[in-house]
Amino acid sequence: MTISVAVASLAFVAACGAADARTAGAVSAGAGTPAAVSADVPAAASAGVPTAVSAGVPATVPDLPGKATVPVTSPPGTAALGTGPGTAALGAGAAAPAAPKRCRTDALSARIGTADAGAGQRYAPLVLTNTGSRPCWVYGFTGLIMIDGNGDALRTRTRRESVQPRRVTLRPGAGAHARLHWTVVPTGKETTCPRSARLMIIPPDEVAHLEIPFDAMVCGDGRIDVRPMEPGTRL
Repeated sequence: MTISVAVASLAFVAACGAADARTAGAVSAGAGTPAAVSADVPAAASAGVPTAVSAGVPATVPDLPGKATVPVTSPPGTAALGTGPGTAALGAGAAAPAAPKRCRTDALSARIGTADAGAGQRYAPLVLTNTGSRPCWVYGFTGLIMIDGNGDALRTRTRRESVQPRRVTLRPGAGAHARLHWTVVPTGKETTCPRSARLMIIPPDEVAHLEIPFDAMVCGDGRIDVRPMEPGTRL
């Protein structure tokens, strides 16, 4: 009778364990043995109980004799690894590079390029170079003020030529230019023309200025014709 009671107890415990496995959908694994599921457990994990994916764990539990294979799914809200249809590519959502902004005066340098002389006319490129660490753009016309050798401002009439401006993007170290034109021939009542020593330059849409050497005689009552910024550093 004692043996019968013990056998009945073991059968009751086994039945309870199988019922627990069917209810919870739990996966048991022995030490050093890949996780396996009893054949009594449904092939899919129980609804509402996500199966976590650990680093290095294969996508499915290896087949064992007499055991069902349970596919492993990613937890809800977790991006799937891989590039197949319906999966999120790695790196998705990474911030795109910021669009270039307008070039500010403190990220620019200026110079006058080689002048082209002919028949009393002078043409020269006013070059602005991006000295910053990021791309930026320039658009439109520069402002100009001539200064004489005593540091006094000379009359400067900046005349914008009727050329349509366009945005010019400058990589770090790259430059754009505006064509300047002036005459060295006295006009009207002029008998002599003042000579400048320096030139103050206000980049497009800026307030702060740059100052560079500018040894030139400008006639026509200080008139300088200016074109908008264009790509390149030469005329």
